[in-house]
Amino acid sequence: MHVDVTTEVVIARPLAEVAAFASDQDNAPSWYVNIKSVAWKTPPPLRVGSRFAFVAHFLGRRLAYTYEVGDLVEHVRFVMRTAEGPFPMETTYEWEPAPTGTRMRLRNRGEPSGFSRLLAPFMAAAMRRANRSDLARLKALLERR
Repeated sequence: MHVDVTTEVVIARPLAEVAAFASDQDNAPSWYVNIKSVAWKTPPPLRVGSRFAFVAHFLGRRLAYTYEVGDLVEHVRFVMRTAEGPFPMETTYEWEPAPTGTRMRLRNRGEPSGFSRLLAPFMAAAMRRANRSDLARLKALLERR
């Protein structure tokens, strides 16, 4: 079963600021509740092909995975795909101007395999809750600035 979850939020900050902060993966642990650490596996700066090692906790499990940047359009779109990890996943951030700031869209989609495949419906619901929470944290963090 395929998992495809999209959430969005409007953040009362300029688009360039929101996009720069969110696409800087060193900031991920500050707004993603499940991400515990991020380490660059390729040297900066951020570009297509950059890789990051993540450690996260999701649904009571420790997950270690590597994401690779597949698409990067400054202040428009940022796409990462798992290069190594428990199952193939793609994460997309998109930004656009909104009347009161910046609309940020967060999409996670993937194809769980093995035992994870049986949990796909539950994973999608948990991912939706986590994404809403993460975007709310990002909004609060950036709007406090």
